[in-house]
Amino acid sequence: MTMYIFKIVSLLGGLALFLFGMDVMGKSLERLAGGKLQTILAKMSSTVFRGFFLGLAVTAVIQSSSATTVMVVGFVNSGIMTLRQAIGVIMGSNVGTTVTSWILSLTALEGDSLLVQIFKPTTLAPLLGTVGIVLYMFTKSDKHREIGSIFLGFMALMTGMDLMSGSMEFLKEEAWFARLMVSFSNPLLGILVGMVLTGIIQSSSASVGILQGLCSTGAVTFGTAIPIILGQNIGTCATAMMSTVGANRNARRTALVHLYFNVVGVLLFVLVFYGIGAFHPWSFLGQTTNPKDIAIVHTVFNLSATLILLPMNRLLEKLAYLTVPAEEVHQKPVLLDERLLATPSVAIQRAQEIAGRMAKTSAEAMKLAVQLTKEYDSEVMWKVRALEDETDVYEDALGSYLVKLTGTHLSVRDNCILNILLYSLSDLERIADHAVDVAKACEEMNRKNIQFSAPARQELSVLEDAVMDIIDHTTSAFVNSDLTLAAQVEPKEQVVDALVKEVKSRHVRRLRNGLCSVEYGFILEDLLTSFERSADHCSNVAIEILQVSEGKLEAHEYLNALKSGALQESEQYSEKFRMYKEKYVFPDEKGEK
Repeated sequence: MTMYIFKIVSLLGGLALFLFGMDVMGKSLERLAGGKLQTILAKMSSTVFRGFFLGLAVTAVIQSSSATTVMVVGFVNSGIMTLRQAIGVIMGSNVGTTVTSWILSLTALEGDSLLVQIFKPTTLAPLLGTVGIVLYMFTKSDKHREIGSIFLGFMALMTGMDLMSGSMEFLKEEAWFARLMVSFSNPLLGILVGMVLTGIIQSSSASVGILQGLCSTGAVTFGTAIPIILGQNIGTCATAMMSTVGANRNARRTALVHLYFNVVGVLLFVLVFYGIGAFHPWSFLGQTTNPKDIAIVHTVFNLSATLILLPMNRLLEKLAYLTVPAEEVHQKPVLLDERLLATPSVAIQRAQEIAGRMAKTSAEAMKLAVQLTKEYDSEVMWKVRALEDETDVYEDALGSYLVKLTGTHLSVRDNCILNILLYSLSDLERIADHAVDVAKACEEMNRKNIQFSAPARQELSVLEDAVMDIIDHTTSAFVNSDLTLAAQVEPKEQVVDALVKEVKSRHVRRLRNGLCSVEYGFILEDLLTSFERSADHCSNVAIEILQVSEGKLEAHEYLNALKSGALQESEQYSEKFRMYKEKYVFPDEKGEK
């Protein structure tokens, strides 16, 4: 009895180490790939066949078909990907998940050659673990540390697998275990067991690995393994199905396509394989298996199902639409789907895209508002208000989403992006607020029939060009993470400040000479304040991109050092300031430049 207790403890410890290693390796691979996963899946899966190969590649990288499928459900729910694109990726993920079983089949390597000895887990795992701990503990590069984590995860995975196999060997002598394994050769019971086990673990790769570990008992035959593997492929759909709670209809259809693909594949396999076996019994079903045999069965089933069903992808799509019919009212895609938080690097890139939309929306609002200073149009006024409301929606959605991302484990690069987004949101939203302020000032001018003098209109036009220039540069720098463009923002902000002061001085001179009214001065002050503060917000965003996210200096310290000439880039700043100052010149007060 004591022996059984220690063996069970050893088995549970091996299982824990195995699952931990798989989790560490998968997440480290995902972080190493970074936000490229979204770009690859969403923008390159233009056809079902391309989607298949991309799904295969991504799943082989992150070692989890469940993670890939949940990611795809999130993409469809967000409107990044269509249902048709998703189908190919899902099929590819089913084949990609077989890579793990082939890695685990290394435990079955036999032979005395040097190459075989090196690739045996008892040799390879310690070697990779040693390299991994060196990379993880003694290097500063984020990329090298992630590679170290992958090696350490692999070591834990293989060590756990070895521990599980060793702790289960005592079951060879147990008659009850042999009878249990024989009972699973019943297709219905075996499929049910595979489904339940995978549904509980939430990973077909892990459940296949456990089955490979059981091979050490000598009680797992092909007749037992095949139906369990079939059930594991259905059980892996549980994660995606649960992730669709609260999702839109297309996202639910995506999860159903995953389920239908595996269910139909299993049904076809059962009908053909066991149908033939009823007339010509398969002689190999009674043979015992090893980890390599499990990997072969797993791969053969997934490849066979894909070869049959990939050309029939339209039928799977129609079946999903029949199950979840279209609504009369169109559902809007979710801006930021929380399912993507399971893959933080993908969630960061999605947040960056939405923040980019927000920046462009704010810039468009100011562009329209500036048009109103030349010719008032009530429809344009309402468009400015609508765009400002849109930026509020973006800010609210991004604010809560980014806070949730702060609690996840991010790479250094992704953490920098997160900081830029967190610190820039309010500045980007305030530009749209100032656009509304400009539009309101124009509305007041129209209502009171106030006209600018010709010199004032010329001066305002120069200032507006400079303001739109800095906003456009800031938007491009933010959207593209362009450091060169970001470096051009601060000198432009200083030029805008100088232009605003000059406009005020000229207004005071006209006021003294009786060429301008006090009432006009109030409206001019509102416009100048909005333009100047918009430029200030642009400066804040650019400084964040250039300095704060890299942890060099606090924003105000950076500005002071830049203007005082204490920084290496101070000379470039002075040169650019002179260049932009010469570009934006007011006509003199006689009307000549």
